[in-house]
Amino acid sequence: QVQLVESGGGLVQAGDSLRLSCAASGRTSSSYALGWFRQAPGKEREFVAAIGRIDITIAYADSVKGRFAISRDNAKNTVYLQMNGLKREDTAVYYCAASTHAISGPWDSWGQGTQVTVSS
Repeated sequence: QVQLVESGGGLVQAGDSLRLSCAASGRTSSSYALGWFRQAPGKEREFVAAIGRIDITIAYADSVKGRFAISRDNAKNTVYLQMNGLKREDTAVYYCAASTHAISGPWDSWGQGTQVTVSS
């Protein structure tokens, strides 16, 4: 069991950058694969990126490859999502998730989300 709290969302213009953070508590983050998902209004939640307990294991959705970068700092029990070149279609609530299994899931724990809005 792990608690996840996202932060760093906001209102930006197309082409801007944001860095989302997800702080984990309850258990060390090194025990989990960590990932990011997003859900736009009227759409289903979709996978964005994930990173394994070993940093070399990383996956991205095709829609964000080359623009987003996921990383983790186990000393701080935090996972990050660096979002560059934001597009209007990136507007969504972004959720942090944790898996006790692998970056392919299943995803066991979820944060409450942080809103990212890309204008214009």
